Parts: sequence; structure tokens; C-alpha cells
Amino acid sequence: MAAGDGGDEVRVLQNLRGKIYDAKHLVPNKMRDFFCTINLDQEEVFRTQVVEKSLSPYFGEEFYFEIPRTFQWLSFYIYDKSVLQKDLRIGKVSIKKEDLCKYTGKENWFMLQPIDSNSEVQGKVHLELKLNELITDNGSVCQQLVVHIKECHGLPLINGQNCDPYATVSLVGPSRKHGVDCQRRNDQKKTKVKKKTSNPQFNETFYFEVTRSSSYTKKSQFQVEEEDIEKLEVRVDLWNNGNLVQDVFLGEIKVPVKVLRNDSFQAWYLLQPRENGNKSSKTDDLGSLRLNICYTEDCVLPSEYYGSLRNLLLKSSDVQPISASAAYILSEVCRDKYDAVLPLVRLLLHHHKLVPFVAAVAELDLKDTQEANTVFRGNSLATRCVDEMMKIVGKHYLKVTLKPVIDEICESPKPCEIDPIKIKEGDNVEINMENLRYYVDKVFREIVRSSISCPTLMCDVFYSLRHLAAKRFPNDPHVQYSAVSSFVFLRFFAVAVVSPHTFHLRPHHPDAQTSRTLTLISKAIQTLGSWGSLTKSKLSSFKETFMCEFFKTFQEEKFTESVKKFLDDVSSTESKEPSGVSEPVHLKEGEMYKRAQGRTRIGKKNFKKRWFCLTSREFTYHKQQDKEPIFTIPIKNILAVEKLDENSFNKKNMFQILHGEKPLYIQANNCVEASEWIEALCRVTRSNQKRLSFYHPSAFLNGNWLCCKATIENTVGCAPCTADVPADTQIEIDGDRETERIYSLFTINMSKLQKLEEACGSIAVYQGPRKEPDDYSNFTIEDSVATFHTLKQITDIIDKLNESHEKYRKKRSSSAKYGSEENPIVGKVS
Repeated sequence: MAAGDGGDEVRVLQNLRGKIYDAKHLVPNKMRDFFCTINLDQEEVFRTQVVEKSLSPYFGEEFYFEIPRTFQWLSFYIYDKSVLQKDLRIGKVSIKKEDLCKYTGKENWFMLQPIDSNSEVQGKVHLELKLNELITDNGSVCQQLVVHIKECHGLPLINGQNCDPYATVSLVGPSRKHGVDCQRRNDQKKTKVKKKTSNPQFNETFYFEVTRSSSYTKKSQFQVEEEDIEKLEVRVDLWNNGNLVQDVFLGEIKVPVKVLRNDSFQAWYLLQPRENGNKSSKTDDLGSLRLNICYTEDCVLPSEYYGSLRNLLLKSSDVQPISASAAYILSEVCRDKYDAVLPLVRLLLHHHKLVPFVAAVAELDLKDTQEANTVFRGNSLATRCVDEMMKIVGKHYLKVTLKPVIDEICESPKPCEIDPIKIKEGDNVEINMENLRYYVDKVFREIVRSSISCPTLMCDVFYSLRHLAAKRFPNDPHVQYSAVSSFVFLRFFAVAVVSPHTFHLRPHHPDAQTSRTLTLISKAIQTLGSWGSLTKSKLSSFKETFMCEFFKTFQEEKFTESVKKFLDDVSSTESKEPSGVSEPVHLKEGEMYKRAQGRTRIGKKNFKKRWFCLTSREFTYHKQQDKEPIFTIPIKNILAVEKLDENSFNKKNMFQILHGEKPLYIQANNCVEASEWIEALCRVTRSNQKRLSFYHPSAFLNGNWLCCKATIENTVGCAPCTADVPADTQIEIDGDRETERIYSLFTINMSKLQKLEEACGSIAVYQGPRKEPDDYSNFTIEDSVATFHTLKQITDIIDKLNESHEKYRKKRSSSAKYGSEENPIVGKVS
């Protein structure tokens, strides 16, 4: 769903972040080339780079994405890369959606599970069941079961293509033969095959005669006692029609007849793996995978519900002392400050309240700093807030400053190892040192020339930090520079150099040799960045001797002056040309498929792979990356960006760009990628004056629109445009969602809020030493009365929000029938 403040409906928003570390003891037991994928059910949404010639590959790749659809399983697959044949799946880690909370925020080793086609299941089926009483020709009464298979949704792709699904229906239950109980299955009935679709519409009805012993005939399939009728089960199996090869099992459901209770019943059921379908296998023989997973699901209420909590948080920078504010208290009660910082910074940033809050918490941080050379070197609330702010607002700044040189280092690497212990045989230390010096000079030069591109918000924060540090240590002339360099060099540029994939400067974690080169460059940049704020007596305090030798080749005064001038520029409040005015802002690029403009549905070349690029000025596609564009759409000409119904071309993850001529139809590689492209295009076109209000959700084919059957191609759309975009084209922030996340954090840590209240009461009543230091010593309480007052406001607001969420949960529960997708017990009955 689209981000933004407001809305009448409750929005369920999901995201996933984490890191794929490494694998060990993989089978087969010899050196291979491995890569890892992340799948929502069976749809691949992320892929690491290939790690060559290893038994214990280190991937080291972080991931973050919004999850735009429902799913049952989150899976990580390890592949053995093959050049000539199909890549071989070695094993997998599959976690049920309901179980993700057990692993959130923790680093775990997971044993790889065997891969069996019977367990690779996703999707759901819509059934309607009814039990009728019929009078037979001889006057006896029999029971007839009616099974109506309506449709399925979300069936998997088979070899990357939509499947050709069909369903079989059978009745399973007890019967008696010669006085002995036994299981018996009715003859299977089969639907028609639906071609090339993951969402087949069957709408077929099947009838099963269920008779008692008194009316048993040779035609009857079951001989069931009246009291045993409720022991029957309806079984539905989904298959992919293999034509000339074996059909592929897609999943099954079992529904007990007892759910009918003399009434018709219909519901959605999640498909399940076949019982005992997978053969026994020793999972410990396959190896293991180390992961860190953080899954969050937020039920975001309409905006008006968050007014009180939002206002309390936004007033934090005005509270005296700052430690008594709601935002500061949030960081105190969260086990990991990072959990609090993420939504807090985004919310304050969205409402233009971040700079005063950072200044207030930085001032508190400086009170506890005893030496000028340790200013902002710890992981305090202030430093973490600035770190997160730089990641959010500094994305484009990093790209225009570092991406070209980082690309050069990664794509045409030169040997740069200067540690005598690690240098390879045959390498020359002097040549390596020259190579490293070349890279360091180039990176440093790009940084110190980049002040014009530094975002205004970062400059405002650096200005505040610089003057606060100078005020705290008035006799140290260097502290005004170290206060800024500790962020911009140490925590921003140096971190981006050593981990370019984390900042989207590169698609993947670099290989081992390049990673080592980037580490050496990063160390050099950190040191050079500190030269403008260190005395000469500290310049020789390097840990590694080889780095000390390396820096002897640098002219200290020259670099010191460059650093100081740069730090002066980025911590100045003087107005400067906004970043991106003189050149287009690069927003997104990647490989997707486009439908040939004006082609018919028939023909192999109907869809072609192309490289797409989005900037703040235009949307282009190219035959290959770095080639001239084949087709260009100016951003100002885009009228709408919307999803395209799957039935148009029987392809998933399609969207359309309406731009005055024929629509441009594009297929993304997965649902996450499609959602990200749609959001990026909607953000950059939000101000276009001629945006459409209506569009056609399907294509115009064979002389009519598939959606509304209109025969005129340029007729007005039949559906209202759905795109809703945030107000800021550079920073997409959903204020309500961030407030909901903060509410969740307060709710989770309610016991700590109560302990903090007790601590305030203890201090207020007993002015001497605290009686229970173990409980209270971790809290910062400067003013117990003010802190207690804020705590009461927080708990009152959380109680009211709890009531609102409970009403929503009850409403959701009451509207969900047994077997529906909302009910976690669906499809598990056997």
C-alpha cells in the first residue's frame, strides 16, 4: 500500500531487514561457487553475488525491503552455481511467517533443510461446501456433498513462468467392510486446466453421494453410518499440468465435513505441503547458514488516532531537561537504542523537528564528555540519530561523490595490499603502495570537493554540533573540527567506502580482495579526515606500522588545510545551490522486461530484456547498461504509473507507465522490485499537472480493453488511479507508520516504563542515594517530576491506542470465517 499520512482504512504494512552472513559445511563436500537467494514463498526477491571456490562462503550482504503482499514462508536458498547446467539448489532455511518474531533482531545459525517439491507450496484456494439431503428413487434418504471450487490465488511460478493449474477433488472418510473400519477415498474428480495463470478462476461444482447403510447401493462410493458422516474430509489437490512431462504438485487442503453443520460454508484456505511427502533426510548433512532477520508488521490506524502521541513526540526538543522528553524516554526503555532511533529520526525529520532534538541530546552527551578528543566517538542517542539522519538524507550525496570512484575500484581493481604479512607472493609492496595512494588521493579529492552537494539538513546539524562542542571546550581550537569530522569522515564517508553495498553504491558485497582494498582506503580516509582536528603529537599514533609508513608519503599541511576548508563549508549555514539542480538526480536503475510498443500478443520477441534508468528528469531504457538510451520519457510527460492486471499478458509483477502515447508495459522480476519501481516513479511525478484520475487496469488487445470491454483505444480509463505518494520526493516517510512503530515499542517495553515511574517516585520521595541501584541505575533521570509527568502522558496515550487496536482486532476476527486467510489455523485441519 502507498505510504503517507492519513487514510480511512487500517493499513497492514510489512518490512524485512537483516543480513546474510555465511554458510558452512555445505554439501557437496568440495569447493564450489555458491550464492544465496531470499524468497517470499517461491518468489525470489533478493540474490547475493556468487562466492567462488569455497566450502564456507561468506556473503556479508545486508537487505531491506517492504513486503507488498501476503506470504506464508520466508525462505533462504543456497545454490551451487553452474555455468552449463541449471543452478543446483543445495538446501534451504524456511521460516513460517508466524514464527519470524522468534528470530527478530538476533543472529542465528540455521540448519539447511532438504528441498522436496512436495513442500514447495504457496497460494490459497476458495471453496464453497454444502451438505444436502436427497430422496432416492426407492424413497430412502441419502446425503449429497456439493463442492464448489471457485478460484485460487498466488500459485507459484514454474521455471519462472505462470503455471497451467488444475484441481482434483476427492472425499476421504471411514467406511465399513465386513464389520471392519477402514479409510476410503472417493473417485477423484478433476477441473479443467487453466492456461498460464497464478490466479485461476475455476468455478466448477462437483457432487458426491454419501449414503447410510440402509440405503446402500452398488453405485454408492461410501457406506457410512449416520454418526460417521462428520468424519468425512474433502481433499483438494492443486497440480500444474506438465503436458509431455510429469504433473507438478502445487499443494493440498483438507476440510472436515463437520464444519458444514447443516449449512453451506465458504472460505479461503492456504495450500499446505503433502503429508509425509518429503522423504526422511539428515538435515545436518547439508550444512548451515548464519542469518540476522528482523521482520516487522505494523497495523497502521487512520492518522487521527496518532495525534496525541505524535504531538507528544514532536514537542520533545522543547522539554527541559531533554531527558524528560517522550523521545528520550523511548531510547531509554528500548533494549537496543537502534530500534528507537529508526522510527524516531524519520518522524522528527518528516515534521522538521530533527535539528533541535539532535542539538538537545548532543548537549546532554557533551556534559558527560571529559576530553575534547573523545567528542561524539561513542554510540549515544545523539550519535545514532545523526548516523541515521545521514543515511536517509545523504543517499544522493554519497552517490554523486563516491559512486564513480567506487565503481572504478570494484570493476578494475589494482593490488593494494601493503601489510608485509598479508602480501601475496610475487607482489611488489612499492607498486601496491602507489596503487593505494592513487585510490586514496582520488577518494579524498572527491570528498573535499563535495561540500556544494552536501544536503542542507546535514549542514544544519553539523553547524549545531560544531558550536556546541566549541562551547563545551572553549580552550581547544581543534574541537570545532573534530565534532564534525567524527561524523562526516568517520561515520559517513569511511563507512560507505568500506561497505558500498550497504549504501546502494554497489549491488553486492565486494569480493575478498576488493573488500581489503576498500578497508585500507577507509582507514586512510578516517586518518586524513582527522588531520584537521588533531595536534601533531597525535599523528604518529597508528596501530599498524605499515600504515605509519604509508602516511609518511603524505604532505600533512596540504591535507590539513583541505580538511579544514571542507569542514568549514559543510558546517556553514550560508545558503548554497541545492544538490541536484545542475545535474539530474539518479534515483533508480535495473534490468526488467518491456513489451514491444505496438506489437501483438503473439511472438517470441514481444517482451525484451532492457536496462531501465530513472532520474529526476527522465525515465529511459537501454539495450544494455552504459549504452545510449533507446527510448526516453521526460518525467513531466508521465501521466500515471499503475499496476497492470495479470490477465493482460498472463505475466506477474507488471506495471504500466501512461505518458500520452501508447502505455509502456513493464514486467519486474518480483513483487518487491515492482512495488519499488512504482513508488519511485510515483514520487518523482507527483507534481505533474496533467496527472490522470482514471486509468485502464488491463491492456487494449484484439480491439478492446480487457477490463471494461470498451472498443475505443483512447477512451477514458474505467478505474480510479490508486497511486498515493508522500509529500517529499527525496525522502519517502510515512509519518503514521513511524508513530505506530513507536507505539509498538512503548507497548513492548511497558514494564520498563513502569520501572522508570517507580524510579522517579523513589527519587522524589527519598532524596538520598537510590535504594535499588540495580533497577534504576541504567536510567537517566535529571528531573524526576518532569520525567514522571511525561511518563503518565505516555501511558495514558498508549492505553487509548491499545483500545483502538483491540477494536480493530475484534472487528477483523469477527469478519473472518474459519478457514479464511486471516485465521492462522487455516488449511491445517487433517
